[in-house]
Amino acid sequence: MGWSFFASFFDRSKREEEYVLFNRDDHMRVAHTPAEIRRQLNTLRNHKTIAFVPTMGCLHKGHMSLIKEAKALADIVVVSIYVNPLQFGPSEDMEQYPRPFERDAQLCAEAGVDFLFHPTSLYPKSGPKITLKATGLSDCLCGADRPGHFDGVVTVVNILFNIVQPNFAVFGEKDWQQLAIIRRMVSDQYLPIEIIGAEIIRETGGLAMSSRNRYLNERDRQQALSLSRALIAMQELASTGEKDIERLKIRAFEILDIADITPQYLDIRHATSLKRTRKLTAHNNRVFIAAQVGSARLIDNMPLTIPLLETTP
Repeated sequence: MGWSFFASFFDRSKREEEYVLFNRDDHMRVAHTPAEIRRQLNTLRNHKTIAFVPTMGCLHKGHMSLIKEAKALADIVVVSIYVNPLQFGPSEDMEQYPRPFERDAQLCAEAGVDFLFHPTSLYPKSGPKITLKATGLSDCLCGADRPGHFDGVVTVVNILFNIVQPNFAVFGEKDWQQLAIIRRMVSDQYLPIEIIGAEIIRETGGLAMSSRNRYLNERDRQQALSLSRALIAMQELASTGEKDIERLKIRAFEILDIADITPQYLDIRHATSLKRTRKLTAHNNRVFIAAQVGSARLIDNMPLTIPLLETTP
């Protein structure tokens, strides 16, 4: 019996051990390198479906809703936690980004995550030489003030997709621009992955869940509630049949002015192309807002629909 026999035997034993571990309800495995997570998933992907939730950590109830959605979609749920340096601008301090890994890992385990991928780095020490570039969809809204941000997002998400090779990937609708860009990336790159958008989870009062909410004091938090209230007011006005963009915006500004908030942008765009909308149509309109509240930059968005005209038979 040569070395190939023993290598085959130990490889088979390792696969069987991993399969047993995977079927333990209380077990979540943590991988720190691409080779490690690939090896663990390769033994399962032929007979299991995989749903993937990429994150930068500092998890909250919004992330938990993404994990819940992933669990409903597939046999295996993989969550990644990686603070991606490529999506931070020169004036953004990546080192200040919170990294409560032990707490995040505990939340993932309690939520039933099967694999947690927590790499130290996904790039060479000298930096990546090949990156992706997002054009068209990335030069408006958040991308207008953060040049290169979405290039960093699509580069790291593409790397993670290549490592995990999921059947499904779940992203939150709060970051709608990011979701639209990733959907386009998957389409343009012919990636065999279904992108799922999960609804925004809101705090009591309507504030969209965000890792940045932790920076809000009580006064800031009360002020921040006006963001969702302004968007809801636009929804209510649109539901009466109002199509004029400026009138819809005036309604929102009335609420924002009372709260002493000047938004960085308040924009109505097509939900897929992100092109600016001049007049509302029956479908695919979305309103976007970003504002600085205290030390936190907050974003939100909601669909805008107008009632269909009734036709007589």
